[in-house]
Amino acid sequence: MATRTDPLYGVHIMAVTNRLSVIRQSPFYWRVVIDNPPLNLFDPEMFAELNVLMDEIEHDTDLKIVVFESGDEDFFVNHHDLERGHGAADQPGGASFDHWPTFVTRLAQSSVLSVAKMRGRARAQGFEFALACDMRFASRERAVFSLMEVAGSSVPGGGGVEWLAALVGRSRTLEVVLGADDFDADIAERYGWINRSVPDSELDAFVDAFAERVSRFEKRALELGKKLVNARAGVPSEGDLWISNHVLAGVDAWLEAQAMLTKLNAAGFGKDKEFELNIAERLGRHQLGEAD
Repeated sequence: MATRTDPLYGVHIMAVTNRLSVIRQSPFYWRVVIDNPPLNLFDPEMFAELNVLMDEIEHDTDLKIVVFESGDEDFFVNHHDLERGHGAADQPGGASFDHWPTFVTRLAQSSVLSVAKMRGRARAQGFEFALACDMRFASRERAVFSLMEVAGSSVPGGGGVEWLAALVGRSRTLEVVLGADDFDADIAERYGWINRSVPDSELDAFVDAFAERVSRFEKRALELGKKLVNARAGVPSEGDLWISNHVLAGVDAWLEAQAMLTKLNAAGFGKDKEFELNIAERLGRHQLGEAD
């Protein structure tokens, strides 16, 4: 590991060898920078590190709030790395993606508050990760959200349907899921799946001030307050999330899904940055290599 300087706060951190860098702003407030170049794909190593991080969060008696952010201004967290498959990474925390419902349930029910500070694209599993966080603040100019699975002859299986339905209702969830298009931060705020759309130049200071404020409050009051809200807010159960995860496993075997995956791979899915930046538009027009 090598020490590097965080450009936002000027503090020295240890750069991890894989996907996450944890910056302890104080004993009560951590920032977690997610960085998996070149496309910030959600891969087995990222999942393993998140599982280890969740263990650390649950065992830290002082920690009150964690902010997740991206090291890539173009991608908050991208879709699942399909080329790597659903197997477990050979490292601490390694688990197959069948265990995804357990992770997001732990995050949602944790005594520690979780905040997604969002720049760039959050698509499919990356979007579902952000939805599992307790709060979301997004760059007005740079944040993009999409559950694009239906356009790829699949369906969301990582909790996107459950989280969105609780936040925005049936009709808007159908628009997001079945339209499979990109949405900007202003629409996301209007529909209600993010807390606020914030000008990009103000986002860091805004989220930092919020986290610092919360970190000064009594932990037991924060924990009880979150439990009370969770009990009344329609937070999906782990069982609900397991059902969608199981359904997705079956969908992956559809002939239509296999045929579309072949086209996606030929067009640069998970590899070509230009394709990844514009994937919702390309899928909407079925421009997958041969159509260009």
